[in-house]
Amino acid sequence: MLSVVPDFEPPRPGKAPRKLIELRGATRVFGSRPVLSPIDLTLRSGEIVALLGPSGCGKTTLLRLLAGLLEPSAGTVERSAAADEAGFVFQRPVLLAWRSVMANTLLPVELKRRIGREDRERAQGLINLVGLQGFEQSRPAQLSGGMQQRVALARGLMLRPRVMFLDEPFAALDEFTREDMNLELLRIFEQEAELEASVLVTHSLEEATFLADRVVVLGGRPGEILEILPIPLSRPRTLEHKDEEVFHTCIAHLRRLLRSGAPSRQ
Repeated sequence: MLSVVPDFEPPRPGKAPRKLIELRGATRVFGSRPVLSPIDLTLRSGEIVALLGPSGCGKTTLLRLLAGLLEPSAGTVERSAAADEAGFVFQRPVLLAWRSVMANTLLPVELKRRIGREDRERAQGLINLVGLQGFEQSRPAQLSGGMQQRVALARGLMLRPRVMFLDEPFAALDEFTREDMNLELLRIFEQEAELEASVLVTHSLEEATFLADRVVVLGGRPGEILEILPIPLSRPRTLEHKDEEVFHTCIAHLRRLLRSGAPSRQ
């Protein structure tokens, strides 16, 4: 039992949380194979939610249901944030090798309409935001893995999404680069005015605890929610939060839960 973590609402000065997406009894079946048991989950404005669990438990499928990339086989999904108001970052940056950092960042606009001066200014601002100023004309092959993911973040933010969906975006990076990218993501979440919420798929207990306001723990096949754990760490977060007792308590609780594979009885 995790006694030190209360039912926690992260402080968001000036704005009350609003419901953005709600799943009610949502399931997903591929062919004859059930992937997700009935899921009840609400995404609210002002929060980062991490989806944590072992391989094959349905994390990515749940992310795609929330994002509107898949429809549930049963149950309902209610959204105040439309699918075209979402941004995406995946495990591989999937940049176009022949295009520069600037051109890759502008790609979402180019696929929708003619690029204008304001779009170029927006792209430059995002390149600055993710720390790639001076690399605007570089090609992906000239960038490190962490820099390529920064381009993917900028591209995902280009159309001013209300919700950002990230599917293991830092899994292929080394530990220190991953830590830097975690800090970068938190900074972007605080600075991008239009961005209301983020959903992150991860296998990392530490990453989930450091980034999220709530961790949705999945297990089993078909996948089910074992627990939704609030993380009572203040924002803005820094690396010093990783030294706090509650940080390690949350990680230990998540580890026990995942090893047991059974819903927590609190």
